[in-house]
Amino acid sequence: MGPLTLAIDAKSSPQASTDKRMQNLKLETRKSFASISMGEEKPFDFFRILFEGFIAGGAAGVVVETALYPIDTIKTRLQARRVAVHGGGKIVLKGLYSGLAGNIAGVLPASAIFVGVYEPTKQKLLKMFPENLSAVAHLTAGALGGLAASLVRVPTEVVKQRMQTGQFTSAPDAVRLIASREGFRGLYAGYRSFLLRDLPFDAIQFCIYEQLRIGYKVAARRDLNDPENAIIGAFAGAITGAITTPLDVIKTRLMVQGSGTQYRGISDCVQTIVREEGPRALLKGIGPRVLWIGIGGSIFFGVLEGTKRFLEQRRPTHRQDSKEK
Repeated sequence: MGPLTLAIDAKSSPQASTDKRMQNLKLETRKSFASISMGEEKPFDFFRILFEGFIAGGAAGVVVETALYPIDTIKTRLQARRVAVHGGGKIVLKGLYSGLAGNIAGVLPASAIFVGVYEPTKQKLLKMFPENLSAVAHLTAGALGGLAASLVRVPTEVVKQRMQTGQFTSAPDAVRLIASREGFRGLYAGYRSFLLRDLPFDAIQFCIYEQLRIGYKVAARRDLNDPENAIIGAFAGAITGAITTPLDVIKTRLMVQGSGTQYRGISDCVQTIVREEGPRALLKGIGPRVLWIGIGGSIFFGVLEGTKRFLEQRRPTHRQDSKEK
């Protein structure tokens, strides 16, 4: 009778039943907070996620850059007006696509690196953290993705902004002349200010986007479609763009000054701008920036999610085949 009693206890123990229900509840909860593209719990495949992130990120970055480059040019000229004056302070509207080809050559790998790092990092952290800390996972993954991409983004941004302000006429000439006049470090002018702007920007934007998607997905009890992803991306981009405008102004001033010594660093740049132009100068270009990043967020996340879904639908079905065997 002893063994029989033990067998009955193991199968119908209230504790075992409770543990099983709690396990199922935790799995269901975790699925709701898993990731922007996971509808169910799946094995973690680092290289597949990395590859798909590279493709999706590169595609989204190129589409956004091409569509919104003129707005970015106007924003840059507004912010850099103190450094490069055009026509007595008026913004020149010619050459709004100046430097686009060279910029795409940098945006493509930079966006690919960012999403390629962000996606596997995010999914790994979401598996490690409890669901109530999903925002921390998104913030951390966004910052790490931005840090990795900055190695390509900064030289691209330096060349782009020098061309947008009329200092050079072609990307190859810009790279050659900057390197010869200012050394290799000239291509990374304003690197610290770039990180000061972009790491918080990337972390905040992707965190807002992911958290809004999670909340919407839980409320709607279904996956989001492309227009919904685009609307959420636009909102996240516009809010983050407005918050980080002062950091963007500082970054622009330091990058476009070249070998000049008008500003001796981030702190001196802030003090000089406030002293000579007033605090409002730190918000220069906020309108074009919010418009640009809001629309850009809509396009970027719409293309990103669409490309990720396209790639996911074309994954090999070896797991299904192995199940049948």
